[in-house]
Amino acid sequence: MAETKEKKKPPPPEDDFDGEEDEEEGDGGAPAWVVTFADLVTLLMVFFILLFAMGTIEEKKWRQIKESLRHALGVETIPEAGVREGLEVLKSELDESTVIAVDEVGAMVAKEVEQIISEVEEFVFKNELAGQVQVASDERGAVITIADVVLFSPGQARMTPQGVGIIQQTFRLLNQFRYKVKIEGHTDDTPIHSERFPSNGELSASRAAEVARMFVESGFHAEDLTIEGFAQYRPKVPNDSPANRAANRRIEIVYQRGSIENRMVDILRRKRG
Repeated sequence: MAETKEKKKPPPPEDDFDGEEDEEEGDGGAPAWVVTFADLVTLLMVFFILLFAMGTIEEKKWRQIKESLRHALGVETIPEAGVREGLEVLKSELDESTVIAVDEVGAMVAKEVEQIISEVEEFVFKNELAGQVQVASDERGAVITIADVVLFSPGQARMTPQGVGIIQQTFRLLNQFRYKVKIEGHTDDTPIHSERFPSNGELSASRAAEVARMFVESGFHAEDLTIEGFAQYRPKVPNDSPANRAANRRIEIVYQRGSIENRMVDILRRKRG
């Protein structure tokens, strides 16, 4: 008797109870490599933006470079653009001798500023004025700072006898170099409301004018002097203590860097015939 063979049916598919869905071909969105590629493109874009930003010159710095070149070369057509296009024009117009001349003028100016500072430091040491008279350099030039207590009585613009002596001695220093000088008056943030000085602006300007008057009477050329009163608006340190307020009340005598540059350019031109 022949055995009847029954076909075995395949077992029914098991249900997924873990909540995961089977992946179906062609139904998963963009391939995974597209995400990596997009990240790479974004990074490249950021990189080129940074390169462009690093290649851009700040407007203030560009003006300083332009003025230095104009003084050195006597050129009035320095490009106004503060970006790399302006630099390319300069590069094509300037030859090697010009670059050397600009570098030489810069070195001469730096040496002269150092000489001024050295002379003032010696003056301070000899006259035991440490802490009352200071000297430093910044973008303005060589700056002599004199505490107001050395020169003036509180709230006054008439110079004290001690102040007169110091200014007369300082004049001898100024007369050695004969550059244009700017005298700046500064106060702290304590308001003043006197009959003569309604504000710190008037007080600071009057003190600067008093120092300038002393210089002119001593023989300094008036056309080489300028004055300005800044009141409390350019403090050296925050006005948050008596000591800091005292440091902010000052007169600053500035040997102007532009005047020094002009003199050095003239010397260099004479040297080269």
